[in-house]
Amino acid sequence: MRRTLIAAILLMASTSTVGWAQSGEVDLRVGKLEKEMRAVQRKIFGTSGATVDPEIGDTASGVNGGSAGPIADLSARIDALESQLKTLTGQVEQDQNRIKKLEDAVKALKADSDSRTTADPAPAPTSAPVQKPASTPAPIATSTAAKPVVTPVVARKPIVAPTPAPTAKPVAVKTDPSRKGLVSKVELPDTGDAAEDAYSYGYRLWEAKLYPEAQVKLKEFVGKYAKHKRVSYAQNLLGRAYLDEGKPALASVAFYENYTKNPRGERAPDSLYYLGVSLTKLKKLVDACKVYDEFKDVYGGTASSDLKGRVEKGRVDAKCTA
Repeated sequence: MRRTLIAAILLMASTSTVGWAQSGEVDLRVGKLEKEMRAVQRKIFGTSGATVDPEIGDTASGVNGGSAGPIADLSARIDALESQLKTLTGQVEQDQNRIKKLEDAVKALKADSDSRTTADPAPAPTSAPVQKPASTPAPIATSTAAKPVVTPVVARKPIVAPTPAPTAKPVAVKTDPSRKGLVSKVELPDTGDAAEDAYSYGYRLWEAKLYPEAQVKLKEFVGKYAKHKRVSYAQNLLGRAYLDEGKPALASVAFYENYTKNPRGERAPDSLYYLGVSLTKLKKLVDACKVYDEFKDVYGGTASSDLKGRVEKGRVDAKCTA
């Protein structure tokens, strides 16, 4: 582009020397070149960039500010154009150099990233994620040595699920007039909260020692309100109702399900303790000791002192080793 402009300028300069009559045409052509140069400046520097101003005006200043002649004026304007071209050329070369450096830096970064990805692939997980309490039985160990508190306990020999005893038919309960009278004396709560009322009624029946009737209501609650905050209470109380009625086999099933299905429930520690009591009554002392070991590992650091004391007594009753 620079060569083209200079060639055009030299051509006009040679033409202007032919005669003064052509100076007007030369001025027009040089003016056009100056306009094109300003357009080039705007393209490079932008509307807000610093452009290069011409070093001379339309006329060269003399003693009285008059014209110094067409040839001198044309020569000064050509010098100004050449000076602007040099400035623009330098600016373009600097920009190109900066762009090249940026491109080289980007290429280097990309190459380094690719090499790292190839040489150092993402490592596979070294450990399994923390398992949330599930409905499967929590394993239990045969060793009595102290172990860290974890929930649920892993690497243990699974507790054998108690075999449920056949459910007794409640025909006699329904047809016994005396029991009906006792049941009618138990107040049915009516607070507007159907779930709380159902649990409270089952609790009141158990408290009145009406165990078969309490069992029916507590089982209904567990089946209907499986996600309710009282479900751990209800399932544990169901086992208590069986145990207090002298049915440790059915009680062990209820306690086992409450612990395994909801080990973080508020009555899960109690159910694990009562499971040991039920197994002791069934003369399964070895299994009862495993349950008490499980209690120590899972709830030893969080259970109340009262419950821990009862567990220690249960270990004595089951003749567990220290």
